[in-house]
Amino acid sequence: MTTSETQNPQPKIWWHWLAAALSGALLTLCFPPWNQGWLGWIALTPLLAAVFAPGGAWRRAALGYVAGLVFFATTFWWLGTLAALYHNPLLLSLPVLLAFYMGLYLAFWAWFVGALLGSFDPQRRFGSSLRNLALGALGASAWVAHEWVRERLFGGFGWNPLGVALYRDLPMIQIAEFTGTPGLSWLLAFANLMGAIIVRRIVGELGPGFSRRIRWEFSLTMALIAVVFAFGLRRLLHAEAARETPLRVAAVQPNTPQAEKFNPEAEDRVLADLEKLTKLATVGEPGVQLVIWPESAIERGVFSSEENYRFVMDLLGGGNFSLLLGSVDFDPAKKEDYNTAMLFTGGGTGRQSYRKMHLVPFGEYLPLRPVFGGFLGELVPGDFTPGAQYTTLHLANPSINLGALVCFEDTLGELTRHFVLGGAQILVNITNDGWFAESPAAEQQLANATLRAVENRRPLVRCSNTGVTCEVLPTGYIERWLPPFQQGFAVREIRAPQDARVTFYTQHGDWLSHIAIALTLLAALSITARTFRSRATP
Repeated sequence: MTTSETQNPQPKIWWHWLAAALSGALLTLCFPPWNQGWLGWIALTPLLAAVFAPGGAWRRAALGYVAGLVFFATTFWWLGTLAALYHNPLLLSLPVLLAFYMGLYLAFWAWFVGALLGSFDPQRRFGSSLRNLALGALGASAWVAHEWVRERLFGGFGWNPLGVALYRDLPMIQIAEFTGTPGLSWLLAFANLMGAIIVRRIVGELGPGFSRRIRWEFSLTMALIAVVFAFGLRRLLHAEAARETPLRVAAVQPNTPQAEKFNPEAEDRVLADLEKLTKLATVGEPGVQLVIWPESAIERGVFSSEENYRFVMDLLGGGNFSLLLGSVDFDPAKKEDYNTAMLFTGGGTGRQSYRKMHLVPFGEYLPLRPVFGGFLGELVPGDFTPGAQYTTLHLANPSINLGALVCFEDTLGELTRHFVLGGAQILVNITNDGWFAESPAAEQQLANATLRAVENRRPLVRCSNTGVTCEVLPTGYIERWLPPFQQGFAVREIRAPQDARVTFYTQHGDWLSHIAIALTLLAALSITARTFRSRATP
């Protein structure tokens, strides 16, 4: 060892990478199947400890990227189950490929927080409560901003934002009627930042005068959390009174393996199962007013053949109920296919439909088909066309408006609220999670969907091919109707609010995300300008 190395030993940075990976693992544990939502309050602190350590911008971005790689590859491992369905082992790499891209979001966030920290005087970096609170607020805003972009860029994949970690904490999630899920993400990110900052400040100020200083950041952070909890508890204990109309619903869960949906020889058995379950639900449980089938219950669609059409019409003609189902709808004039929610009323004489607006990239359409078509065209042979209208479906008896969400549209707050603005009294999600076999995919979708009921204060009914078939009450409480991966039906009474108010979030949407994006951009521009000035100064 040289003299210079002895005098200036290199810091041991191996723990930085371990801390970043630990944050990724803790984030994964927040969501199904682990459901350790309490970890959301501390999951980012190991990464922040590494980011706050001395080092350059690229190192901080790389630390965030490592955390993102671990989180996205492990929480979305179920994407690899498509390999068995398509008999293509290359699809086992999907979670890792997704993580390579999604990790960039956490890389940006770690860089941004580190850059903010670099704007403070190194000698007094954590010594001011006001600066510490500003760092926490701006860092939390950057977290919300990157989640907003993640939900939209390149078709979007916004599953498991940080705020969803609290989906089972009913008192804390009630604030979503004002802030939406972004508000919960902001609160958790802020708490993580303040936790890391407060510890660093306490360690740096230990000494004779430690007890004589007031540190407002701790008190204000705890007060904010307490206010949110108290508000939620009050909402739960003092529910708002509203006139309600009962609707007797039968949800059919056929539990059809996805492989059978690709097999034309299994179509007769699939139809026979639907017929059996529907008749048992409507004859054995009198008074059913609405029967719900999941997405793609009839794989080729209601109108794909005279046989399928007559099958549905005969069922409707034999009972006094309406039928909501998912089906492919072909527009011959435009020569376009739509993934559609269809409502049949009046014994089949009335038909309404909603065309799915938010399509699944690489599932329902292939982005940049000229580029990817050569090696992914067999997996996505054709593209659906997105719908253009938030169409509300209407039941005449009783008079109730439905907002139908197809597939994973119930994970999208900004989309869902438009149905409520259009008069929807009940939200209904029809989905098919059979693609991902017996994996946590369905439970993760339910976790994300739970916040839609709270944001809009409307009940959400979910009917899935393999589960989870359930109701989410406007408080976010989940009433499970059927065990997953089991064939059956459930008949329940849903209370449709008649004069319920429109929430602040329903009216204004992701307003908090827009403010967060503006603050993040302003801060990023300021950081960039300061960097150029420092380089230009001799």
